[in-house]
Amino acid sequence: MAAKKSATPNRAFKVADQIQRDLTELIARELKDPRVGMVTLQGVEVTPDYAHAKVFFSLLVGDPQQTQEGLNQAAGFLRNGLFKRLHIHTVPTLHFVYDRTSERAADMNALIAKAVSSRAKED
Repeated sequence: MAAKKSATPNRAFKVADQIQRDLTELIARELKDPRVGMVTLQGVEVTPDYAHAKVFFSLLVGDPQQTQEGLNQAAGFLRNGLFKRLHIHTVPTLHFVYDRTSERAADMNALIAKAVSSRAKED
C-alpha cells in the first residue's frame, strides 16, 4: 500500500516558514519580556500532525538559557498571536530551542585561523 500523499506537497515547509515569519514579527513587536532581546529565528520544524513546532533561535547578545525560558514562558501568548495570523486548523504548540550553530561556526573559524597562523610561522 502506498503512503498517503499530502494534498499539497511541501505544506509542512510552507507552514513552518510562515510560522517563522510571523513569530519573528510577534517577538519583535509584541513580546515585552526583558529576558528576550535580539533573537534571530533560525528555523522551525513542525511535526507531521502539526501539534508541535520546534523553533530554533540564536542570539547576538544575552543569556541563551534566560532567553529560552522567556520564550518558552511566552509560547502560549505567541501561539495565540499565530492563531490570529495563520489560517490553519491546528496551530502547533511552540517549543523554543537555542541553536548553537553560529557559535560553533565562530569557534571553528577561530581554530582554522589559529592553524593557518601557526603554519605561516613554520614556513
